[in-house]
Amino acid sequence: MIDTSRLRVLHQVALQGSFSRAAAALRITPSAVSQQVAALERSVGATVVIRTSRGVTLTDAGRLLVEAAEAVTAELTTTRQRIDRLVGGRTPLRIATFGSGGRALLPAALTRLLAVHPALELTVLQREPEDSLPLLRQGAVDLALAYSFDEPQPLTPGEQRRLVWTPLPDDPMYAVLPRSHPLAARARLDLAELVDQRWVLGCLKTESQLRRHAARVGIELDIAASTTDYFFAQALVRAGVGVSLIPRVALEESPEQEVVELGPYRPVRHVAAVTTRRGLAAPHLALLVELLAASGT
Repeated sequence: MIDTSRLRVLHQVALQGSFSRAAAALRITPSAVSQQVAALERSVGATVVIRTSRGVTLTDAGRLLVEAAEAVTAELTTTRQRIDRLVGGRTPLRIATFGSGGRALLPAALTRLLAVHPALELTVLQREPEDSLPLLRQGAVDLALAYSFDEPQPLTPGEQRRLVWTPLPDDPMYAVLPRSHPLAARARLDLAELVDQRWVLGCLKTESQLRRHAARVGIELDIAASTTDYFFAQALVRAGVGVSLIPRVALEESPEQEVVELGPYRPVRHVAAVTTRRGLAAPHLALLVELLAASGT
């Protein structure tokens, strides 16, 4: 029998990347973490982590155990929720969403959902995918609104056994320029025509997309402002600070800025509602995913 408390320790080691940081998160000593991991390795008869000067790396056996730890945590959380429903009569629904997607997609879907399931107890957290998906795996939220720039379905085969990535309408990026910009009158722009401009960033992931494209054409990216808010970024564009890449769901109408379609290369955010397979069996959650999938962006 695998000790669940040792699984919890290994899970923290995987999350934190080192024994010392896992110890701090668990409020125990690094020695205790080492002892728990060693005991876990003896019980399963396999090495689960490899320690290096840069931290720790999970072995194949360790990755399987971390998946099991996440499943156990999620199962216990679900059981806790069921008990709470028996006692209080209300059904919790916890959602983690990135800001612009939540603003565009959630209000209408939640209005329709609550009309059918009025007793839901809602909690909405604003989180980027790198934070919302771990919360979903751990059972801390029931649904994550997430996105990926690089591929339409980024879940690994192991994750696909537990998680469901339901695609929502894609969210393409547009160039946003000050109305007075020489290129603002164009109907379409190649991103290569813009990479040498001064840029206003609306998020760090946009920066990584731009840097990769600038590197391909041999241009050093000039960043005038870096923000984590697409609406703030557009305000800076209107002030003449620079140009920006903005997703469709966050575009604003203003006489002081021009929105131009990109092509032939066009960065796209592949948006999805992500749930656990077990959670999707709940009627209210299945309905929410259906409502989100039917919405346009």
